[in-house]
Amino acid sequence: MTNSLVPSGRPLAGEFAEYAEADIGAVEGNDAVAALERQGNEIVELLRPLTDAEVAGLRYASGKWTLKEVLGHLCDDERIYAYRALCVARGDARPLAGFDEQLYVKSADFEDRSLESLLAEYRSVRAASVSLFSGLSKESWLRTAQVNGYPASVRGLAFHIAGHELRHLRTMRDKYLGSAL
Repeated sequence: MTNSLVPSGRPLAGEFAEYAEADIGAVEGNDAVAALERQGNEIVELLRPLTDAEVAGLRYASGKWTLKEVLGHLCDDERIYAYRALCVARGDARPLAGFDEQLYVKSADFEDRSLESLLAEYRSVRAASVSLFSGLSKESWLRTAQVNGYPASVRGLAFHIAGHELRHLRTMRDKYLGSAL
């Protein structure tokens, strides 16, 4: 159960990048905090039963990230979007830069870490995001700024985190673990 000051409401067109429209559309409900809490449990429940041996080097195709790299990417992406949301929520109107997700994954050595350590990091990142978003006012949720060249609201950024994760969760289930489920 969330302790949100106020629910985020769904972002409208123009509050997030056009490329994220399908991802955001897949998020259920009108509250980003509730979606993030629910989905965080889904990721952990899906991956917790797996062993390091089962996921070591697991790719669904040549050239694709490993399952551990996807999990690490989710942590990086969420941290960055939560930082962006923090800046916008606090009224910092400076344009925020993009990031190179391929470089981040390549530089992180996620495959060298245990699945347990990555899940612990994921839980910590999610708890920090939920804590941040739970304390926002209605005005904060609606604030906007330029993010990576497009206008974004705080709620648009929060829903991006949830929608982006849903896309990767589907890929984990269907392509990485499909035969094991």
